Amino acid sequence: MQFGIFSVGDVTPDPVTGRTPSEHERIKSMVTIAQKAEEAGLDVFATGEHHNPPFVPSSPTTMLGWIAARTENLILSTSTTLITTNDPVKIAEDFAMLQHLAEGRVDVMMGRGNTGPVYPWFGKDIRDGIHLAVENYALLHRLWREDVVTWEGRFRTPLQSFTATPRPLDGVPPFVWHGSIRSPEIAEQAAYYGDGFFHNNIFWPKEHTAQMVRLYRERWAHYGHGTPEQAVVGLGGQVFMRRNSQEAVREFRPYFDRAPVYGGGPSLEEFSAQTPLTVGSPEQVVEKTLSFRDYAGDYQRQLFLVDHAGLPLKTVLEQIDMLGEEVVPVLRKEFAKDRPAGVPEAPTHASLLRERAARAAGEPELSVSGQASGSARASANGNVESEVENT
Repeated sequence: MQFGIFSVGDVTPDPVTGRTPSEHERIKSMVTIAQKAEEAGLDVFATGEHHNPPFVPSSPTTMLGWIAARTENLILSTSTTLITTNDPVKIAEDFAMLQHLAEGRVDVMMGRGNTGPVYPWFGKDIRDGIHLAVENYALLHRLWREDVVTWEGRFRTPLQSFTATPRPLDGVPPFVWHGSIRSPEIAEQAAYYGDGFFHNNIFWPKEHTAQMVRLYRERWAHYGHGTPEQAVVGLGGQVFMRRNSQEAVREFRPYFDRAPVYGGGPSLEEFSAQTPLTVGSPEQVVEKTLSFRDYAGDYQRQLFLVDHAGLPLKTVLEQIDMLGEEVVPVLRKEFAKDRPAGVPEAPTHASLLRERAARAAGEPELSVSGQASGSARASANGNVESEVENT
């Protein structure tokens, strides 16, 4: 199981000091946070993609390439790559290039984002959001797997005998997660292709998360990839820790109360009771995170949000230290207990290479390659959009 952190890259005033970091400071701090994650023994750093203030990560592959040169083991990912407004040809080439630079330590999370105005900024219509996600990913999937692609769709110019360059490292595309908070169509898409499904798991109650994950698992099995328990699931989480819960609540409250994403809504206590937000001691973070398995099943990736709402960099780095020293080692041990043998590990470039070799040798292997099986293709008549629209 993989553990890490994800960042939305917001530039938010510190409600305690009143100071707002510059964009330059925030960008450099995200690099520092990623390096600290590796130092602390975490597995993954993921960055969002935004094209509007107060966010700075408009070019994730640029940032991740810089981080790749300064780390050795960290898996580099996005917590959103906008499959709706980015050209799938550019995504294919950017992430293949990043794969080569990072020696395969790359995966990607597709999403539609949560900012409506971004669509017209890139010449798209938000009313086409789901259709764009379906069509663009169908093309991207082919671009990474076929050396020469001829294609025609609704939303971009046709391709004639096109080859995306560079080709994926070792001929193996980055593993893809499809991220969604509320759209069953995206869970359907992830299941169809045999890709991973990542639920943000921050703003919604556990009943909603359980429903989305259950849908994905059921549809994964429907498409012939394996049992529901073998589906590849990732969850988010949101934490703030101090040695005792009273200290954590006292320190975090002003950040919560004035945070752009939820300030002025439910109280900190109400939000903590209704969502996965955990503000307290490391032991409380362990206890609540372990409870995710009760409603999501055995899963492969857990990412934590720790650097938002104006929290100073020093505090964020302290949070990562606590994750690495006191939280993640316990979670690794506890999540491994009673984990069924048939549940796959989190996919990596190395595991995807092994899977390809096993397939070539005709050996049975759990599929986490993102390549739908022949029976899955037949069951859907090769038309994922019709399946999505009927979800």
